[in-house]
Order: sequence, then C-alpha cells, then structure tokens
Amino acid sequence: MGEQVLGADVGGTYTDFLVVDRENTGIRIAKVLTTPGNQAQGFLDGVTELGLKSSAVRTIVHGTTIATNAILERKGSRCGLITTRGFRDTLELRRRTRPHVFGLHGSFEPIIPRDLRLEIDERVDAEGNVLVPLYEEGVPSLVAQLRGLGVEGIVIHFIHAYANPTHERRCRDLVHETWPEIGVTLGSEIMPEVREFERGSTAAINGYVQPIISRYLDSLTGQLLKRGFEQELLIMQGNGGMMDAPLAKSHAVHTVMSGPAAGALAAGRTGIQSGFPNLIACDMGGTSFDVSLVIGGEPAVTREKELDYSVPVHVPMIDVHTIGAGGGSIARINEAGILQVGPDSAGADPGAIAYGRGGCEPTVTDANLVLGRLNSETITGVAGAAKLETVRAAMGDKIGKCLGLDPVETGAAILAVANNAMAGAIRFISVEKGHDPRDFALFAFGGAGPLHAT
Repeated sequence: MGEQVLGADVGGTYTDFLVVDRENTGIRIAKVLTTPGNQAQGFLDGVTELGLKSSAVRTIVHGTTIATNAILERKGSRCGLITTRGFRDTLELRRRTRPHVFGLHGSFEPIIPRDLRLEIDERVDAEGNVLVPLYEEGVPSLVAQLRGLGVEGIVIHFIHAYANPTHERRCRDLVHETWPEIGVTLGSEIMPEVREFERGSTAAINGYVQPIISRYLDSLTGQLLKRGFEQELLIMQGNGGMMDAPLAKSHAVHTVMSGPAAGALAAGRTGIQSGFPNLIACDMGGTSFDVSLVIGGEPAVTREKELDYSVPVHVPMIDVHTIGAGGGSIARINEAGILQVGPDSAGADPGAIAYGRGGCEPTVTDANLVLGRLNSETITGVAGAAKLETVRAAMGDKIGKCLGLDPVETGAAILAVANNAMAGAIRFISVEKGHDPRDFALFAFGGAGPLHAT
C-alpha cells in the first residue's frame, strides 16, 4: 500500500471519509454518524473503520459544516462584544432591510444579544486619527462583567478600526491581562475594510463559532496524536483553499461553508471530466441543502454573503446558498396550522425516528421511508431494520391528524414542502441572478441529494 491522503467532512448528521492511495490510485470510503457531544469521536470512528495506519497517511484534509450549522441553527457559543460608545446597537440596527420585501412584519435575532454588547470610550476617525483615546482603565470592569455573564469569547469592534487598529489591539492586550485564556476576535483583523455593520457582523460570527471550532480541533488533534498521526491537519476554507489547524482556530469564520465549498469544487472537476462544465450543484445532507452555480467548471465566488437574514459575512468564499433542508429536517405544524419542514434538524442524536435512538419528531428521512423510497432493512445509520410501523404511527399522530392525512399522504406532503424549498434555493442562485437553469445540468450529491433530484 502506497502513500495515502485522507479527506474527511464532518456534517451535522454524518461524517464522511475518502482515502486516496497515490501509488495505485485506489480509493476507499466510509460513512459514520456524527457524534454531536464530541464531534472528534465521529472522526476517530471513521479512522478506525478504515483501519488507517499513521505511517501510511501523508496528508489529512478536513472540511466541516460545524460552523455553518451552528449559525443556521443558532447553536453557537455565548459571545460578548466591546465596541465604541454609542455604537452598541450597530449589529441590531443593521441596514434596516426587511426579511420579506413586501412584508410589514418580521423578526431578527442578532448573533450577540444586547445584554452582552458593552461600550467603552474611544474614537478614531475615517483617516485613522485618534479623536478620543481608549479608556484603558475601563476595560477590566467590562471583562469582569462579560465573564460574570458566562461568555466564551469576546469580540472587539471599534469604529474605523480598519484605518487604525491600535485601539482594538491595545484593548485585546488588556482583555488578556485580565482573562488570559479567553478567545478574542478583532474586527480589524477579520475584515480590515470600511462598512461598520458588515465588519461587525463578520467579527461577531467569528466570535460566535470560534470556541466551538477551537474545542473541536484541540480535541481532534490531541486524539490523532495519541494514535500516532503527527501529520499537519489541514482545514478547508470557504473559499476552497486550506489552512492549518492553529490558524483555523483563530479565524474560524473562514471555515464557514468549507464543507459545501469542497463539494462545489469537486462538482466542477467532475463536470469537466463528464462533459458538463456548467452545473447546478446540489449537496443535500442530513442538516442542510447547499446549492451552487458552476460555470466552465469553476464555482462562483463572492465576498458578500448573508448566512441568514441580516447576518452578512464578508470574507472570500465560494458562493453557496444554504437552507435548513436535509434528511434530518424536522416537520411540524406551525402556529398558523401550516406544515413546515426545517430549519431545525434531528441531527445524529437522536436523529430521525427511523434510527431508533429516541427521536420522536417526523423528519424528511422518515417521510422517504414511509413512501418506500428508502429500504427499511438497510437504512444508513440503523444497525438493524428500521421500525416502519413506529415511523408511520408517529407521522400520523404528529402531522397527519392535524392535516386530515394518512401516513403515506403525510410523507408525500412533507417531501412536497421540502422539495419546494430546495427548488426555491435553486431559483435563487440561477433565475434571480440572470441565469437560465436550462443551460445547466443538475448535479445532486450528498447523502440525500440524488434521492430528491429524481
């Protein structure tokens, strides 16, 4: 056996592996359930299943949807903000857009809630001139206040810091003097550009996911070292590039959309080899549906991306549009009595009802099972056969009774709602951007993609 390259992707529901042997060009794959409590364990389970030896593996490349899913499901860390006095509410005032163009109402949940956003005296103008010196004596009290509120990370975002980052850097030093181990994100380092709201939002996202990514990578690299894997762990970025694990921990925002970005790159390469250079690439996993446009074998790239309503991130990344529609997306009847699918996902634990791990909410996977589109005897993630009658009963009790539908009709309704949402995502990246979908081939991949594309 020759020199091997290991590729791994940790999703919200499954962790996938691909091993390439460079000498004989052979490949091996593995798929294990993601372990939400300790996602590094799922990675190690896959390494064990593949029987990999540390001496044979030359490179480990790792893509992840951990950060993306944390933002979509609002399950990130508790993060605090220190900003220029008078600008505490920049993240909440936003650009005063509406979630629905013609709607008269809507809701918005900032990444950092107002009680965790604190102010301090300092001011720099747009030319970088200091107008008000940083009130250094006030930093320790702000840190103590945030520490008492249980934050796991701190974002420092001062007005016009892109022109002169001295105050942000000094504030970080003072924070670390008081609380050395806390992770600190500077807006001027994450996005050294004009536009206060977008820079603040990007920095807030970094602070929101940084503790999660940092804990995960520390755990993973530690466990790999114990098994003799001393190779540098390379982490995929959302722009399709790679960075080492230490840089990924401090610049966690660059891991956002890294899993889908890898899929879009692979789709482009496959399309070129197959004679279809123009593609609509659809990656449907257990938690999300990621769609991207590939023209001439190259995925579109953007520097301005909204991950959610009024949650922009301004770093270079492959233009992937994501919605909360995956195999594990939960179906429910909302307050208006309308069937809704996602964005919440059952994930790997407890997972779909079909998994038999305590899940009790109907999901897209359960709907496919009831409709006979999945084989109940060999469903991925289930050791034995799935209990079809249990799934049918739950579908009827939770959804069917409210809509006057039997379990099969309920399953069909769930798929219709989910598929309509995914069709809308495809229209968004094609028709709404001036592209005719008829000029593109549809390339569906991911655990659930081909099932819903046919």
